[in-house]
Amino acid sequence: MKKIRNFCIIAHIDHGKSTLADRLLEFTETVEGDDLQSQVLDSMDLERERGITIKSHAVQMEYELDGETYTLNLIDTPGHVDFSYEVSRSIAACEGALLVVDAAQGIQAQTISNLYMAIENDLEIIPVLNKVDLDSAMPEEVEDQIIELLGVERKEIIRASGKTGYGIENILQAIIERIPAPKGDPDAPLQALIFDSVFNSFRGIIAYFKIENGSIRKGDLVKFINTGKEYNADEVGILKLDMVPREEVTCGDVGYIISGIKTSKEVKVGDTITHVKRPAKEAIAGFEEVKPMVFAGVYPIESEDFENLRASLEKLQLNDASLTFQPESSIALGFGFRCGFLGLLHMEIVQERLEREFDMDVITTVPNVSYHVFDKKGKMKVVDNPGGLPDITLIERIEEPYIRASIITRTAYIGPIMTLCLGKRGELIRQDYISGDRIEITFDMPLGEIVIDFYDKLKSVSRGYASFDYHMHDYRPSRLVKLDILLNGEPVDALSTLTHADNAQSFGRRMCEKLKELIPRQQFDIAIQAAIGAKIIARETVKALRKDVTAKCYGGDISRKRKLLEKQKEGKKRMKQVGNVEVPQKAFLAVLKLD
Repeated sequence: MKKIRNFCIIAHIDHGKSTLADRLLEFTETVEGDDLQSQVLDSMDLERERGITIKSHAVQMEYELDGETYTLNLIDTPGHVDFSYEVSRSIAACEGALLVVDAAQGIQAQTISNLYMAIENDLEIIPVLNKVDLDSAMPEEVEDQIIELLGVERKEIIRASGKTGYGIENILQAIIERIPAPKGDPDAPLQALIFDSVFNSFRGIIAYFKIENGSIRKGDLVKFINTGKEYNADEVGILKLDMVPREEVTCGDVGYIISGIKTSKEVKVGDTITHVKRPAKEAIAGFEEVKPMVFAGVYPIESEDFENLRASLEKLQLNDASLTFQPESSIALGFGFRCGFLGLLHMEIVQERLEREFDMDVITTVPNVSYHVFDKKGKMKVVDNPGGLPDITLIERIEEPYIRASIITRTAYIGPIMTLCLGKRGELIRQDYISGDRIEITFDMPLGEIVIDFYDKLKSVSRGYASFDYHMHDYRPSRLVKLDILLNGEPVDALSTLTHADNAQSFGRRMCEKLKELIPRQQFDIAIQAAIGAKIIARETVKALRKDVTAKCYGGDISRKRKLLEKQKEGKKRMKQVGNVEVPQKAFLAVLKLD
């Protein structure tokens, strides 16, 4: 155990974590020849295309220092705020962390939030200044920022470049010298923390764990404490780039177990594995339950695919524990699921993974957040779907979730950022100058306002120089109304939204204008209306396609033409009664990008 080191890499998005991980794998000769490509650990095509890490990846390396061989377990983590749950799980399985900061960009919001998460878990922090080979690098200034944030000495900061490989050996040496070996008792009853799992269609569910105490051998009869189920360990092993089977995995190691589990409900991330014959007294204190921020309905395009969609979501949930879902139905879209996501990027990624990995064609409704609705008797109900809102006469008040947002930017962009945040009903809490021309602005903002397009707007008003991080703060009373969209007098439940009373008028008008562009013309007029309760606040009309029925009348009495026009009018009227309007998928997506 004294020769094991477990560590993760944490940083803001795009600060070079995955590239640094590539160099570490190369220097320790874990990856050689054809396997050596950029972003080795990003195994999903989606991750490579977008250049972001979505999943944490564990890999074991071996490195020799002063004639002794050390085992290093690395977990590479995502940097985007929507995947912070992945980061929290990786941190729970480590004793140390490399804090990577881009020498050209300096400290950003997600760096600070991930750092606090690591400090709360008592991890040893090794600051690394990455990308020092860039022409735009400012190593001295950024080192000052790190010293101010961490209170370390300048000599403790390692300068490196993931691209050229400069400083990598210093990092490996620091990992061995500074990060403590795992604590644990190899002779105690087995306690292994499950921090991830994946579904394999041939072998069932594979759970990844870190052993806190004891050891596990192939063929052992084990029990998952939370679910109470018992299994035979058909195969155990460690994680290199592929899974490497071992006879025994001991205390302090990170490994995997295959025991032929078929149903996804039996494996919970954060559960503890122990032996049946000599069980541990208690489970390891796992991670906090994940709290979804954004809710949206996910419906199959073909209604007979409902069960396939359920199976696909269950398999996806194994690999992405922050996804939550429950069945619901909609008049417009049939049967589907109400899914909870950590943010808009997370929602987009889940939708893409359903399409790529499971061949599911799905429609996603307008995303919204969960509200606390209090009735006249003082009872509270959590509503995360506008359709679940009680009658307006029974509601005493509605409380909406507020977040505490931290934005780090250059002083030049304070004006536009303030305007943006105040326009989204934000309240300024404080401003702190970090160093030089960098400032941290803290706002309290309603989560519902930032769900749709806030992040994109923030990037454009700050020309990409603002970084954004947030956490749930509290619930506050608010004047919210339910905005319905009606097509020919029929409400389309999938387009309903809860919005602030001040924004309802303009939002309704923009929705109607957008839908007018997207809904294809029919043989009859289509009235698109936005309504709050019984009050119509906006209207647009999609004009009917008209056939010229009088074309064949040349000359003759006017009554012949009038007869044909009356007949057409009757037909249009009947068509309007029986005709139904299909809302294209583009219309649901357009609501997200109204501006």
